[in-house]
Amino acid sequence: MSRLLSTSDQDVTQAAEALRLGGLVAFPTETVYGLGASARDPRALVRLYAAKGRPSEHPVIVHLPSALALTTWAREVPDAAWRLAEAFWPGPLTLVLSRAADVPDEVTGGQDTVGLRVPDHPLALRLLQAFAGGVAAPSANRFGRISPTTAGHVVDEFADLDVLVLDGGACRVGLESTIVDLSGGAPRILRPGGVHRRALEEALGERVALAVHLLEREARPVGGAAPASASGEPRAPGGLPRHYAPSTPAELVSSAALEERLAELGGGVGVLARRPRQGGPSGTWLELPDEPEAFGRGLYAALRHLDAGGWRRILIETVPEGDDWLAVRDRLRRATSAVDAAGGSCEREDGA
Repeated sequence: MSRLLSTSDQDVTQAAEALRLGGLVAFPTETVYGLGASARDPRALVRLYAAKGRPSEHPVIVHLPSALALTTWAREVPDAAWRLAEAFWPGPLTLVLSRAADVPDEVTGGQDTVGLRVPDHPLALRLLQAFAGGVAAPSANRFGRISPTTAGHVVDEFADLDVLVLDGGACRVGLESTIVDLSGGAPRILRPGGVHRRALEEALGERVALAVHLLEREARPVGGAAPASASGEPRAPGGLPRHYAPSTPAELVSSAALEERLAELGGGVGVLARRPRQGGPSGTWLELPDEPEAFGRGLYAALRHLDAGGWRRILIETVPEGDDWLAVRDRLRRATSAVDAAGGSCEREDGA
């Protein structure tokens, strides 16, 4: 059974010792809560994958106490990596680099690359410093499901497992880190997140491309077929066509069509929108701020609330175009990719 721990030094020491013994510890970061295991312990990593129901070929991000640990985990650290680390660490940025020879395959999904980051949360950093090593920590939820942004979400998710949960309050970013691949020359974003592309380009002084699967996803209409990761791009967390998804069927609906779609479906529908409700049939209407950072911060908690409401369908109002909303659009498209434009169910594509 999962157990909550406080922010006390005693509880942080207990959590670090649990990691050394091969246990699982959930902890807050600025993005979402992570489910951590020692990144050097293959048995603990197998336990981590089993707890999440995560396919073994999907890599996990290694969380480090500082940028100084980069050379321990990466075979080579290009100048671009040091510049991004100096600009954004601690912070919501993951760097994909060529892995060092002794990095376990269980971390990398068998690839020649490894994802590394230094989180910007005081409790996470205290745990990493106490542990004095790398902690593999995907989001603390079952594979493909909605990421947790509070300790309560984690306890609900893993009530049946032996997991220690450090309670550091609600996450201030609320969406997973930006993942930038630096393993193949020119930098490219594999997953948008808390660090925007223009900020990366300013730090590097060069253009940063979007991965092919992101470009294809951005180009397709709402409800169109979801692309998989392109060949030649490293597999990255959150890169599957369906991810961050509620159990309740959910669909994206344009602002102009939202009221019409709600009326068409009738009762038993929950709505997530960027504006107050103007009337209409009964149901739950949740409003998030019409601003990308604030919307992202509240997105997963809102989806969890609606998912627990017993609705037969969730409608989500589309968000604006542009780089500022890119991370939110990415999460919404993946969360709704199993529902087609007509509202019918499609097969899940993440194996969850």
